[in-house]
Parts: sequence; structure tokens; C-alpha cells
Amino acid sequence: MLETSQIRVLILGAGKGGQALLELFASAPAVEVVGVVDINPDAPGMLLARNLGIATATEPLSLIRTIRPDLIVDVTGDAVMAGHIARHKPPGTEVLGGTSALLVWKLAQYERELRHQLIQVEKLATIGTLASGIAHEINNPLYAITGLSEHLIDETRPEIIREYILEIIQSGRRIASIVQDLNAYTRRSNLETICDLDLSQMIEEAVKMARRASVLDEVHVKSRFLETAPVRANPDELLQVFVNLVTNAVQAMNGKGLLTVSTSQSNGTIRATIQDSGPGIDPSLLGKIFDPFFTTKDPGKGTGLGLHIVRDIVTRYGGKVTVESVPGQGSSFTVNLPAAR
Repeated sequence: MLETSQIRVLILGAGKGGQALLELFASAPAVEVVGVVDINPDAPGMLLARNLGIATATEPLSLIRTIRPDLIVDVTGDAVMAGHIARHKPPGTEVLGGTSALLVWKLAQYERELRHQLIQVEKLATIGTLASGIAHEINNPLYAITGLSEHLIDETRPEIIREYILEIIQSGRRIASIVQDLNAYTRRSNLETICDLDLSQMIEEAVKMARRASVLDEVHVKSRFLETAPVRANPDELLQVFVNLVTNAVQAMNGKGLLTVSTSQSNGTIRATIQDSGPGIDPSLLGKIFDPFFTTKDPGKGTGLGLHIVRDIVTRYGGKVTVESVPGQGSSFTVNLPAAR
């Protein structure tokens, strides 16, 4: 039965180990986490489970009896728990505990760190791909500073000197702002930071980042933001999702066209859509675009990890990302995430 259906898993223990297992299992298509148990209702794994809409409890018997899991993974570290589970588990339910559970936990931690490193690689690749746009954005105020400074050498009028100095200060602050935004985007985030986020604000930040990293003079941005409930996620990871989608849309249009970004809410789901007016995606490729290392970009212009990382991040927060595309009419990527509970 387990070869043709999802494995229903109950996790006992929701500390950092349980949280890492939950993140790993939640992104696996053949695994369904049906419950998480911990005596501390505010343990990190319990908070994540509630955000994902997974049943939680502070004692295991109620969930073991009601959901009848295929597998119980015990990472509580409680020696008494093994016997307790053995006496009450349903027939056919297997148990992973002790050293075996510890091994799976360590593998989950390793997978978590590897995934985070891939996100960092993709961030840096995004900056590298758009380096010319960044240089253009920084060069303009640099030219202004250089030119005004040269004029100041021979200028004697106090009012003109003051005007030039103020413009130099403004240009310097613009460069500092660009560098600050880039540093904030590429910094290594704290995976433990989960908070309420406004999707509209995250998209605005992503568009701002795209403006910093590319020349958008010929891209018209149209926003349709409706008031929505927040979602719970890591802010840096969610920003990575929308920076990737917005940047892909701009690149698909070759820097010229209409970029439409919107948010809405329906039945407890927050929806964010990034739509471009580019050439669209070949129907034969739609089923492959989320695969790791698959890319339609020219060599040196993409890692093939961007959309795979987008789907991975969205899935781990209980959401789903979909794409619609008509050749010659553009593409539309939609991110659906559960409203914060």
C-alpha cells in the first residue's frame, strides 16, 4: 500500500529536530505529516505545524488513536516514550525512534543547511546575472559626484557651492541605499525567524530590488494590491521567492513590457500573482520549469535553481505555486499561501 500512496507520518517532539523533520517531510510529495506532538505548545515545530494546517497535540495518544499513522517518528529523547507508543500504536503502524530517529534528524538538518546554501547561491547568481544593471544604477550618482566635485575646484560663489554639496550628498546617499539593499538581500538569513508578513509589501520590496539590479526604464509596473491577512514565513526566504519571480518576468520581456503584480484573499488563502507580457512559455516545457537545473536561459544567465527554490520555499510554508502561460501573450505565476493562524 505504501508504494502507491502517501506515507502518513506522526512526529513526536517539536523542538529543532522535530521542526527540521517537519520541513523535510512537508516538501516530500510522497509523505504526509498528519500530526505533531510536543508538551510545549509553543515549540518551534508546533508553531510551524499550525501554520501548515497540521494537527497538533500536547500528548500523543489522542492523535495516535484518531489519525492512525503509517509511521511514528519519535525525536522526544524520552526513554519512557518508546514503551508508551508500543502499547498504544495501531496494528501496522511502524515506529522510528532512538538512534534511527537521530540519524533521520541529522539527515534532515543536513538537508536543511544544504537547501539554505542553495538559496544563497541563487541570490548571488541573481546579483551576478544583473551586475550590469547594478553598475548602471551606481554609476549615475558616481558620475554626478565626480562632475560636481570638478566644478567645485574653481567655484567661488557660496550659494552654488552649497547647491553642489547638497547634490553630492544626495548622490552619496543614493549609492549607500543601493549597497544597503543589496547587502540586505544577499545576507545569510536566520532560519529560525518566522513572523507575520504582508505579501503586498514583500512584492513591493522585490520590485524595488529588481529596479536596483536591472534597467527597468521600459518596463511599466502595474500594481493591484487588495487588503489581505498576513502569512507566516521567514522574511528573507519569502523575499527570495518574489525577487526570483519578478526578475524572471523582467528578463522574459527583455526589459520592455508590462509587469502586473497583484494580491488577493479567498477562503483563508492569500494569493500573489506576478504576470508579464513576454513571449510566454512553450507548453512542452511547462511541466519542467520547476525541475532543478532546468533553464531556458542562455548559458551564464541562470542556474536552473530559481524556480525550483521558489516551489520548495512555498511548499514548506503550506502553499503552492502555479504557472499559466500562452505563447505570445506572456506568463503568470501565482503563489498561494495560507493566511496566518
